[in-house]
Amino acid sequence: MALDQTKTTLALETSKLKKNYGTVKVLHDIDLEMQDGEFLVLVGPSGCGKSTLLNCIAGLEEISGGTLSIGGREVTREPPKDRDIAMVFQSYALYPTMSVAENIGFGMKIRKVPAAQAQAKILEVAKLLQIDHLLDRQPAHLSGGQRQRVAMGRALVRDPKLFLFDEPLSNLDAKLRVEMRAEIKRLHRSTGTSIVYVTHDQIEAMTLASRIVVLKDGHVQQIGTPQEIYDTPANTFVADFMGSPPMNLVPAKVTAKGLSLDAGELDMGPGWDAGALPADVTLGIRPEHISIVAKGGDLQLAPVMIENTGAECYVTFSIGGKSVTARVPGRMEEESTEPLRIAIARDALCLFDAQSGLRIAR
Repeated sequence: MALDQTKTTLALETSKLKKNYGTVKVLHDIDLEMQDGEFLVLVGPSGCGKSTLLNCIAGLEEISGGTLSIGGREVTREPPKDRDIAMVFQSYALYPTMSVAENIGFGMKIRKVPAAQAQAKILEVAKLLQIDHLLDRQPAHLSGGQRQRVAMGRALVRDPKLFLFDEPLSNLDAKLRVEMRAEIKRLHRSTGTSIVYVTHDQIEAMTLASRIVVLKDGHVQQIGTPQEIYDTPANTFVADFMGSPPMNLVPAKVTAKGLSLDAGELDMGPGWDAGALPADVTLGIRPEHISIVAKGGDLQLAPVMIENTGAECYVTFSIGGKSVTARVPGRMEEESTEPLRIAIARDALCLFDAQSGLRIAR
């Protein structure tokens, strides 16, 4: 039987992966397929299982069930050293008495890589990370961003099948996080490496990922590109978790013409098929798809809060006891309480089943 030569090797594959601590189930049947060269981001709230999943991939945690393959080779029971991975931790984990060059090259020294070859690799990686002028310094004389580059350099010289990043930017201040985020993105584009990246920061997830895995309570909620996750969330949890501010979620009744809200009715126009929908739904709309208009509009609402951020403004209303935020350009008078006319972009809204929370395809 001829082999299929067109099938590509997956950088990472898990099948029905489970992790239990005694009777406590932490990960539930995790199925993942990651293509070579992808940047896969695991995101979710604290306690969702994302770091546990990363540790299972690394071999730092023994899985309780299912299988795990890296680079097309099953490594379910293999120790970390045999998995061909490199890991970058949030704590940097640098040796304080070693220079930058010695920290980057330490793994090669242990593996007895010839000195000339190791030196060339250290210089190559240091130039890539723009720290070649720091090779003689010790970690104590580096900034947080420079230390993180050294930690990444130590991983890069390994040239592994898979890179694992465990919240690497969480110890940095806001400005440095933005700079390092751009650095990691540039690094991925220039090297084409396969990366699994854990974060609780949805902005990191949206800007870095080829695809995002959203986790909640050890269950995968959705896997998709950043745009898919943002535009078509699989359920109300993903809709509420991804986005800053998050998607507005408002209870609604389905009518013959459209959606009945506490503040009025939205006419959904031609093609609206009320018969195909449950009676009770949740309307989902992103803040940028709600605009304030001078005439017409869909609803008239008095603002509860107005927050000017400089280039744009967040205006919060209340519909049916739920806060609804509009993101509008420019500035507004923060003390204004006069009712405003708002318009909702019909083509951008999502509908979710009120009972299950699942998105309804239309």
